[in-house]
Amino acid sequence: MSYNVCFLVFLSCLLLPGVTFATNMEQTTIVIDGTRQIAEIDENFVCATLDWWPPEKCNYDQCPWGYASLINLNLSSPLLAKAIQAFKTLRIRIGGSLQDQVIYDVGDLKTPCTQFKKTDDGLFGFSEGCLYMERWDELNRFFHATGAIVTFGLNALYGREKLRGNAWGGEWDHTNTQDFMNYTVSKGYAVDSWEFGNELSGSGIGASVSVELYGNDLIVLKDVIKNVYKTSQTKPLLLAPGGFYEEKWYSELFRLSGPGVLDVMTHHIYNLGPGNDPKLVSRILDPKYLSGSVTGLFKNVERTIQEHGPWASAWVGEAGGAFNSGGREVSETFINSFWYLDQFGMSSMHNTKVYCRQALVGGFYGLLEKETFVPNPDYYSALLWHRLMGKGVLGVQTNASEYLRTYVHCSKGRAGITILLINLSKQTTFTVGVSNGVKVVLQAESTKRRSFLETIKSKVSWVGKKASDGYLNREEYHLSPKDGDLRSKIMMLNGDPLEPTVTGDIPKLEPVRHGVKSPVYINPLSISFIVLPTFDAPACS
Repeated sequence: MSYNVCFLVFLSCLLLPGVTFATNMEQTTIVIDGTRQIAEIDENFVCATLDWWPPEKCNYDQCPWGYASLINLNLSSPLLAKAIQAFKTLRIRIGGSLQDQVIYDVGDLKTPCTQFKKTDDGLFGFSEGCLYMERWDELNRFFHATGAIVTFGLNALYGREKLRGNAWGGEWDHTNTQDFMNYTVSKGYAVDSWEFGNELSGSGIGASVSVELYGNDLIVLKDVIKNVYKTSQTKPLLLAPGGFYEEKWYSELFRLSGPGVLDVMTHHIYNLGPGNDPKLVSRILDPKYLSGSVTGLFKNVERTIQEHGPWASAWVGEAGGAFNSGGREVSETFINSFWYLDQFGMSSMHNTKVYCRQALVGGFYGLLEKETFVPNPDYYSALLWHRLMGKGVLGVQTNASEYLRTYVHCSKGRAGITILLINLSKQTTFTVGVSNGVKVVLQAESTKRRSFLETIKSKVSWVGKKASDGYLNREEYHLSPKDGDLRSKIMMLNGDPLEPTVTGDIPKLEPVRHGVKSPVYINPLSISFIVLPTFDAPACS
């Protein structure tokens, strides 16, 4: 027998240890429409990048890359391997600023294949660099052993010449790319997707290529992929342009390349500003800034695809929050997860299929420390999202303060839903009602305007088929910084520090379990994933 219940989850508050706040109580309700999905993400939404920067890459008198480059990363580190294996299938995007200067040491090369060197007249201050096939072999053995899904960023400037300003012209020489792909296929290496160029679109960053040339190049590259993979059972996707979104340029790229050529449109986001900006922390905690132009960006990218290239999907191909290697003592600390998870939530609502974090290792924004590969807080945020948040995105209505950010997905690999709650407030405790499948109308009924909460209470929602049979549990994952320090590099899960075990393993991410009607405690300036396995959402079945 089914019972009509209106299910309330009460969110009260425990203060951060060591931090004193005057707390306010705010009662609110979130209404989850479980009858339809408003968007869908990829099964492997979480993605991290590996870059080419050598140790000499510096910003603001700091050189935070060390040996984190694809050409010198220590692939024998057990912790690095275990950090990737914890995802089972982590998508890794190979690329970055120097990718359009990488020559592949295979076939008949017209120029010597040597490593990156500092030079005043080179793009981004470096000469061309080389990917030796022995290193490509090592990387692929590593990717295979760790279960990584590989996206490789190709050199889109090979054969071209520099014109005026940032502009590059002439024909793209595809022979080096074709030889490299032939080698990759001959070795049986699995590349899920090939991306063409890095930040060359529009006005470009360091270099730019006209949309007319770019569109023609994509047609050529699509034919190369078809020919190289003609006997393969699976064919990799073609991604482009890996730059900053400009509506006219992106729309024209679809028109010029034509239907079915481009599989994924990629764009980059660094909306927090430069890594040395003293306003980084205040921006991360400002809900208006977090939404800002970014909500419009996701909408515009989605609309551009719908109107000009409905055969393609959208990825965030690179996002590090703060550009120029990230913000020291910010990007690698707990506070960055407010920005990071909020970006996951916002982008998902606009059918962004994949979100690639700059970087897995390197700079200040690495998910892992570059010397030790010990995970930073954002690593655990990404891992929890990957394990808990399923493909289906559900609509949410709320009358909460803007400081409570709420995102809801179908749970991953199981029944029910998972709610991500991000509390940006320093002092507010929220008491939140959760209702399922109710479309709330906020205008007056008859002559009396009813409150939001009264409207919810008058509706029916379904929370499981057997809500009365026994004691139902929900799962809670509460994230907070160690000792209440928002710039701590130690993240706490349900009060316990997340650190590799004595045997060098990634810690288990265990929830606390409570009855569905008992209070949920969430700290100010904290993040929680709430899993409701019996919450009946027809769209998730």
